[in-house]
Amino acid sequence: MFEHLKSFFDRKAPAPKPLPEPDAKLALGVLLVRTAWADQAYLFEEIEQIDRILAHDNGLNPVEAAKMRATCERLAHEIHDDMHMAELIRESVDYTHRHETVQSLWAVARADGIADEREAALVELIESTLGIEPQDSEAARMQAVIP
Repeated sequence: MFEHLKSFFDRKAPAPKPLPEPDAKLALGVLLVRTAWADQAYLFEEIEQIDRILAHDNGLNPVEAAKMRATCERLAHEIHDDMHMAELIRESVDYTHRHETVQSLWAVARADGIADEREAALVELIESTLGIEPQDSEAARMQAVIP
């Protein structure tokens, strides 16, 4: 019996699944996570908002959205070039959807009810990379939906 227990504890954990190559959908998820992380506080309200956005934008149920968010979190730990993620979106998505992306980023930045300049600065930098016009940027900020 001791050998059986010893063999159980000696097992190595399975290697994590390799991360997928980011596309526009995953890039959005990474940027949503990075926006939430910008103030060094990753709160439940932000996680919940990210899951809602991913579910809505990708036609996912809550469990699938949480799994996608987990993948995006892992990617966000590995990929530190936010502008590359924004460029993936810019190259793959029309202007209307890029505007919606900015609305989503503002929704995450505001989800915890705390106005943080680090989150705002990151969203503004991403807006610029996405090619959002200044008047549309302000509109996106005002239209950000926080259920």
